[in-house]
Amino acid sequence: MKVRIISAIVAIAIFLPLLYIGGIPFILLIYAMATIGLYELLRMRNLSLVSVQGALSLALLWVILLPGQAFDSGHGADIKIKAAILAVLLFLSYTVISKNKFTFDDAGFVILSVLYVGIGFHFLMETREAGIVYLFYVLFVVWGTDSGAYFVGRSLGKRKLWPEISPNKTIGGSLGGIVIAVLIALAFFSFTSLDIPLVKLLIVTVVLSVFGQIGDLAQSAFKRYYGVKDSGNIMPGHGGILDRCDSWLFVLPLVHVLQII
Repeated sequence: MKVRIISAIVAIAIFLPLLYIGGIPFILLIYAMATIGLYELLRMRNLSLVSVQGALSLALLWVILLPGQAFDSGHGADIKIKAAILAVLLFLSYTVISKNKFTFDDAGFVILSVLYVGIGFHFLMETREAGIVYLFYVLFVVWGTDSGAYFVGRSLGKRKLWPEISPNKTIGGSLGGIVIAVLIALAFFSFTSLDIPLVKLLIVTVVLSVFGQIGDLAQSAFKRYYGVKDSGNIMPGHGGILDRCDSWLFVLPLVHVLQII
């Protein structure tokens, strides 16, 4: 427990000041986090980042991560789509060049991994660019959902939510997490400059809380399928980057899809 607490304090001491500063320092931090996250996913499948497929995946990831302000108006999405198409063709070509040592299944895994990590972390930067209050709202909803699910689940949880994927999660805990998320949303509505109608905010909060839990379960499913306990060990007592950011990667794109910013 002591190691876990110290590790959390160190992570917060690095993340929150750069989140507050924003700009280039925050972008560099997110690039580093996303790169580590991709490394963790590839390692689950015994694929190396120091390889042809690793170099291609890293190049595509860094293109997808590019913030909107890096492009002329309206051109960013087009460039990223073209980069993704080119990457798909290169990955499939490499299956031929490698004589199927790098397989079609490997190519699909790598492409989906890059999109999963890249899109989530890209929208982390975009949300910060839209306003720090929006990012804090999302982070507190995710953290509140996790904490509420844990404590309510321990006290009231009886029926398992999805034992085949995550045996410790309960339906009661899941509902408790949603309730805590709604209370956090009400606090943000009352005490911050969050410019969203209350009814829309509450509906969006429930959706984000649910999808944050699905993001957590998706990461659990990855790890169970590949037979690993944690995605990495960069944070002693907590695991890897993906272990800490799994809910973010689902929730942050939704913030923009649902147009609350």
